[in-house]
Amino acid sequence: MISVNDFKTGLTIEVDNDIWQVIEFQHVKPGKGSAFVRSKLRSMRSGNIQEKTFRAGEKVEKAHLDNDKMQYLYSDGDTHAFMNMETFEQIELQTNQIKQQLKYLLENMEVQIMTYNGEILGVEVPNTVKLKVTETEPGIKGDTASGGTKPATVETGLTVQVPFFVNEDDYLIIDTREGKYVSRG
Repeated sequence: MISVNDFKTGLTIEVDNDIWQVIEFQHVKPGKGSAFVRSKLRSMRSGNIQEKTFRAGEKVEKAHLDNDKMQYLYSDGDTHAFMNMETFEQIELQTNQIKQQLKYLLENMEVQIMTYNGEILGVEVPNTVKLKVTETEPGIKGDTASGGTKPATVETGLTVQVPFFVNEDDYLIIDTREGKYVSRG
């Protein structure tokens, strides 16, 4: 058990028969009444985000997730194969289980598979990935000073806003937490 006063961003807890990850939290001490903790939680099973308020000092069950280092092997329609880097055991996940992460996954990429009591909860991709631009409008000379952006599609199908100087076949560093362009790679 863990007190809600000890919440940290990224902490996983078990509440209402679901596994939640703390995205945001705020300790509130009103002038009148008792203190409470306002939190924003993401369901590890469905990905839904919910705001929940706890009384200060309330106890919740901490969820211990196991992270296994795996390599993304290939996609076969709606099935995606991963291999454990230590045991070479392979598992298959369906597209609906990893829909958000597919935008960043390339074959042979190393990821973390999160499990709770043997149940696979999801795939954790690195914070940044290097992806090749497959389609974008050509940059116009002298357009870099305006600081504008244009859409670019990368090899996984993700579309991000990039500066005008980015061209097709450039490699980009993409932040997977926000889905945004960081720099050229």
